Amino acid sequence: MRQDDPGIDLETSLGYLLKEAASALRAAMEAVLRPLGLTITQYSCLELLAQRPGLSNSELARGAFVTRQSMNVLLQAFERDGLVTRPAAAPVGKTLPTELTPRGREVLEGASAAVRSVEERMLTGMSPADRAGAFRSLRGMVQALQEHG
Repeated sequence: MRQDDPGIDLETSLGYLLKEAASALRAAMEAVLRPLGLTITQYSCLELLAQRPGLSNSELARGAFVTRQSMNVLLQAFERDGLVTRPAAAPVGKTLPTELTPRGREVLEGASAAVRSVEERMLTGMSPADRAGAFRSLRGMVQALQEHG
C-alpha cells in the first residue's frame, strides 16, 4: 500500500464493525449452544425446520449457509439421533422433505431459549426504537448488496 493511500480506517469502517459484531455474536452463540451439544449450523437447521417444516436438503443448506453435502451429513446424524424424519422415498421428484420429531422440538426449545438470551444481551441498552432502526438499517444493507452484487 502506498504512503498516500491509507486504505480503510478500521476505526470508522462499518464493514469491519459488522464483521467484529458477527464474530462476537458467533462466539456468544457457540458458548451457549456447546453445552447443549449443538453447533450454530445444527441449531439453524432445527430452527428452519420448526418454522418451515418439509424443507429439502438444498433449502436447508441455503438457509444455514452451508453446502448441500454438509447439510446431508448433518441431517443423517439428526435422523440417526431421532431429531428429524425424512421419508425413505421422495413423495414428488427427488426432494426428501424433512420434519422435526418431538425430540427435535424438545432440543430446539432449549437451544432457542439460549440463543434468545444471547440476542437480548446483545441488545441490552437499546430502546425499542433503536432496535427497530438497527434492524431496518441492516436489512437495507443486505438488500443493497444483494441487488447490486
